[in-house]
Amino acid sequence: MKCKIAIIGGGIAGLTSAIAFLKAGYSPTVFEAAQPIRPIGAGLGLAANAIKALDRLGIRDKVVAKGRILSSFAIKDESGRDITYNDSTKISREYGLDNFTIHRAALHDALLSEIPEENLVTGKRSVDFTMQQSGGNYRIFFKDGTSCEADYLVVADGIHSAIRQKLVPGSKPRYAGYTCWRAVIDNSLLGIAESYEIWGRKGRFGVVPLADNQLYWFATINAAENHPRFKNFTLSDLASWFKDYPDATRQIISASGEDALIWNDIIDLKPISQYAFGRVLLVGDAAHATTPNMGQGACQAIEDAAVLLDELTSEGNLEEQFARFEKRRLRRTHFIVNQSARIGKIAQAEHPLLIRIRNGLFRAIPESVRNRQLKELYNTDF
Repeated sequence: MKCKIAIIGGGIAGLTSAIAFLKAGYSPTVFEAAQPIRPIGAGLGLAANAIKALDRLGIRDKVVAKGRILSSFAIKDESGRDITYNDSTKISREYGLDNFTIHRAALHDALLSEIPEENLVTGKRSVDFTMQQSGGNYRIFFKDGTSCEADYLVVADGIHSAIRQKLVPGSKPRYAGYTCWRAVIDNSLLGIAESYEIWGRKGRFGVVPLADNQLYWFATINAAENHPRFKNFTLSDLASWFKDYPDATRQIISASGEDALIWNDIIDLKPISQYAFGRVLLVGDAAHATTPNMGQGACQAIEDAAVLLDELTSEGNLEEQFARFEKRRLRRTHFIVNQSARIGKIAQAEHPLLIRIRNGLFRAIPESVRNRQLKELYNTDF
């Protein structure tokens, strides 16, 4: 099999990149490991910068129709008192639609509907690639023993990408120091309407209402990597662990089913200095995987696609456009990865004195400072 543009990975980064190429007049081929595609994860939030990027890609309305807009977001202490509170309606008036939530599967459905069936090949997990001696194109090798040739290669197969590892040998995932449980449950009886996180001594607990009376919740606990005790935690264990948190915490956990629970350690990718390698381009988590503390993982993948579309519709050949993409994305994605890692360390504090100091400082942050931070995050370069 041979194609002009191969996109490795059919997640958010791969599908939005494919949409960018299609909008620019190309016909890329997306190779996805799963068969059929089953998005891994639960709920996610899309901030104003991601909504702007979706608008640039021409799919904003299709995605927004599948999600839910929330009016506020709060960080609370374990007694339920606000540490910070953000009025999302006010933020939306200034920066565009913000605090939008959607189930990952619903987002994938919206993105997949933009990709012609003939441009998607499933059951193809990439394991290696080489430069062909004749013709100068690339051969991509898949786990099932097959391979394909491509003139250009967009690598969007996530933080564990084998191709990125070959291009940047030192780019290994790093453990953030805490582990995480997630689930999506029925919200009909709970009736939780707003999004919040609780930051306490035993870890964090957060909720994100979704469309169709669904609720996404998550919990994080400091632990050694791949901790044998925590990897086998049950819902009962979690309810006991967070027993001193507000009553709603235990009610939410108790309303869940064991089969809905997803567990994983939190990891990111130490920033790398290069995304473009001639006719090969890294995007999404393969380029700049981040911790979820800023809610920017999916947002940055969608931003990648918007910037890519901007370059694909400008002058020059694809190799030159890939290089310009890299120049525009390095500083911003490095900022997101580093800032998110710092926030995670602050949020996961366990010592009571440090927690009191942190909470007091956060409560004292002037609105002008918060506005500057939002401006840096939401004023994007498309």
